[in-house]
Amino acid sequence: MLASPLAVGVLAGGPAWVHLPLTGLWFVGYFAFFATSLWLKARRRPRYWPPVRAYGAATLLLGLATLALEPGLVVWAPVFLLPLGIGLAAAAARRERELLSGLATVVGSGLMTLVAYAAGPGPDLGRAWLLALTQFLYFAGTVFYVKSAIRERGNRRFLWESVAAHLVATGVVLAYSPWLALAFVVLTARAAVVPRLGATPKQLGIGEILATLVVAVVSLVTV
Repeated sequence: MLASPLAVGVLAGGPAWVHLPLTGLWFVGYFAFFATSLWLKARRRPRYWPPVRAYGAATLLLGLATLALEPGLVVWAPVFLLPLGIGLAAAAARRERELLSGLATVVGSGLMTLVAYAAGPGPDLGRAWLLALTQFLYFAGTVFYVKSAIRERGNRRFLWESVAAHLVATGVVLAYSPWLALAFVVLTARAAVVPRLGATPKQLGIGEILATLVVAVVSLVTV
């Protein structure tokens, strides 16, 4: 969920020097978010504060370095505020594993495809939006799929909600890439079958890596 949206944006828009600090900002920023979530979840206990301070400072420096190379990227900063706020509020309420929090994180991930594309020389921002939408739809489906296979295992209602979410995603991508829609058909079948098989988290993780690569490659080639 971290690497794929960034990589898709970079590859689609073309690499640029600004992508170096942007990559650091993206990953270190996630560490800052994770550390802050733990601090909030722990009711702001002092021993959880040092990582927040360290990663926060590193994120600020990398952000300034990114803007020094490409000042125009600052216009994208406000769009991350809502998903970031939802995620941190969920952590403070100890509800970070709920569906809304997961989907908010996915929104933030999808937005990075746009930022990475805009940082490069790519001329077609319309294509970037479709690639970002693809990343969002895929990872949103992943949130449903993983929950149905682990925390909601045996919950038939949630299983079919997951399948329905995948069907909706398939219908959306069919509008702009039939080949990508075919990949989403396979993901829909996976969402319907795999949670019934008792797959382990490790097996699910390996499958996700392969699926993420397939979606990224097919979207880059066909969108």
